[in-house]
Amino acid sequence: MKEFKLAQPKTLVQTSAFLGLNQGKTALMAGGTDLLDEIKNETISPEVVIDLTTIPDLDTIRQEKETIKIGALTRVVDLAQNTKIQEYYPGLVQAALSLATPQLRNVGTVGGNLCQRPRCWYYRDPHVNCRKKGGSRCFAIQGKNKYHAIFGGGMCHIVFPSDLAPALISLDARAVIATGIGEKTVPLAEFYILPRQNVRQENILGADEVLKEIHLPLPKSGAKSTYLKLKERGTWDFAVVSVAASGEVSNGAFQGIRIVCGGVAPIPWRLTKAESIIEGKLASEGMLRQAVQEELKETRPLSENGYKLDLLEVAVYRAVMALV
Repeated sequence: MKEFKLAQPKTLVQTSAFLGLNQGKTALMAGGTDLLDEIKNETISPEVVIDLTTIPDLDTIRQEKETIKIGALTRVVDLAQNTKIQEYYPGLVQAALSLATPQLRNVGTVGGNLCQRPRCWYYRDPHVNCRKKGGSRCFAIQGKNKYHAIFGGGMCHIVFPSDLAPALISLDARAVIATGIGEKTVPLAEFYILPRQNVRQENILGADEVLKEIHLPLPKSGAKSTYLKLKERGTWDFAVVSVAASGEVSNGAFQGIRIVCGGVAPIPWRLTKAESIIEGKLASEGMLRQAVQEELKETRPLSENGYKLDLLEVAVYRAVMALV
């Protein structure tokens, strides 16, 4: 591991200034559970690591009118144990508790989970110069690709590893981004970008920008949410396929259903075709499977990950039926 300097700003304005002065040579640290792994493996070698934990009030959960605001430095364990989150967003609690181990949830943060880097073994290998690190090839296309993308791959077949992102997007979350001149708010679904937009990063954060907090609207009366994670091992593991679903069932029919998947694409992947088929329909296994089959027509599985199609069909059915 190469040496680096540690900066400890007291405000987000100072953080933006550090980022602006050291463009391309810095890394932001919240809990550090993913960042330090990257640095130790020399996947990245920042000259300056900016410790965000010295900035006050970024680790709170509060309600303001019809919105729940979650600070980016909120620990995952605190998110899962918050009474308002438990009352309003059970699917988000399920996602938080599925994440890593109790020890890591005690350190890892919401913002860190949402901004973590991909776990692709080619990207993480310091001896492999893949396209994501500036090379000319995605080695997963002809290599070992058991865990890689079936949607949205193309030039880079990573899958985005966050458990919280699909759950939050299914709940219509918005991201507040601190910039050098103020703040801006975007739907969390638009926070993430595909490799064809910028293969070197996974989100829209600019050189001097920081994720500050997440805003969640209060759910409508009768709305439910759930999160289902399929993984290879029974113990701590990343999702092979995950599904977050939210919405309500009125008179036996689905209303306002949102379905967002993890483990299948470079970004949290929303099943908009399936949602449109399900909307207003009475709950039935045949209808749900038909909806997923329409989405699966858009997949481009690689040589070793075609099994994800069957897993996704089952996971979507179980997650959506859990709303009934």
